Amino acid sequence: MGNGLNELEGALKAIKSFLKWAAVAAVVGIVIGIVGVAFHLSVEAATELRTAAGWLIWFLPLGGVAIVRLYKKAGMEKDGGTNFVLEAVRSNDPLNIKTAPLIFISTVITHLFGGSSGREGAALQIGGSIASFLGKKINLDEKDERIITMCGMSAGFSALFGTPLAAVIFSMEVVSVGVMYYSAIVPCVISAVMGAYVASLFSVAPTAFTLVGGVPAISVMMIIRAAVLGILCAGVSILFCVILKKVHKLYDRIPDRAAAAFIGGVIVIILTYIVGTRDYNGAGMDVINRAVAGEAAPEAFILKMIFTAVTLGAGFKGGEIVPTLFVGATFGCIAGGILGLGSSLGACMGMAALFCGVTNCPVTSLILSIELFGAEGMVYYAIACAVAYRLSGYYGLYSSQKIVYSKQKPEFIDKKTL
Repeated sequence: MGNGLNELEGALKAIKSFLKWAAVAAVVGIVIGIVGVAFHLSVEAATELRTAAGWLIWFLPLGGVAIVRLYKKAGMEKDGGTNFVLEAVRSNDPLNIKTAPLIFISTVITHLFGGSSGREGAALQIGGSIASFLGKKINLDEKDERIITMCGMSAGFSALFGTPLAAVIFSMEVVSVGVMYYSAIVPCVISAVMGAYVASLFSVAPTAFTLVGGVPAISVMMIIRAAVLGILCAGVSILFCVILKKVHKLYDRIPDRAAAAFIGGVIVIILTYIVGTRDYNGAGMDVINRAVAGEAAPEAFILKMIFTAVTLGAGFKGGEIVPTLFVGATFGCIAGGILGLGSSLGACMGMAALFCGVTNCPVTSLILSIELFGAEGMVYYAIACAVAYRLSGYYGLYSSQKIVYSKQKPEFIDKKTL
């Protein structure tokens, strides 16, 4: 009799928890979905204005100074960006609600004046900080605050990028490599779906690419070629992470952050006029589309890495995810053509593998590739991602990300990414 009552109480407790999280996650998805739509429309408007008025790039140095001053005025000059969100999930470190408006405004400024950055990193910060704030308002305990922060990350990523499944897995996978926070799967799914749904109500189209030329039949030779591309992407992902960190350290030698931002803006302007194109300003989604269509300059991937490192290292905001896709698409387009995989398929594989190499998230990378390109080339994406994950070492975009289990053996190592 006692066991039966205990089982009934356990079942009722599980149902109560499920209903609570279904409601909380839905609210988080709706709120952050609305903010995500506003953010998307603002960044798009800034990009269109910059494209129409090329002279705006001359204000990039002043934009950098404005961003630094905004963060200083808010008492957030030591803001760690996405790293703070990861720390909040793993250690329940507090997130400041000021992060949301600051990263929103500063990312729009960066895109308006031509800095090279993405927007999904900003979406993670917006979603995580707003969700954490909501969690405190409804008096969630320490462990539940971690879950609601992951809900916010999922909703922000999903609303902006239109890939709800990848958003869910990424939020659970990125914090600690080798560990998945499965306790958050139901609320994260609900938040991500609601975020994507809200975005659809405002006609925000999900990000997707059309593979040109189809997918070749699987053969031993094609498998080898896919693995080789994965090896090459692992090397490029390491290079990208190293460049980002080295350039950031160079800026750290400048004691005045406003001066560093001003100098960074000037360098971006000079680089833009040296290369003679605006392809490397902003996120570069048009270049990614061209790469998937089979057209990319051989030097595009290295130039995007340099532009992004100079921009973000100086103190501009946005994120590294879309630049990563840019690097992967342009590199994969060239390498795929050389290897005999096809330029379009190579671009898609390059995006997935580079994303995997810099985030250390193989499951997310495979799901993201399916949502972006369709399932037809799934085997090739899986091969490239698996190889890139294994050979990219312990490098990563986020210094607060922890490698909990070794990539080489099933053993606990618990170390920070390089």
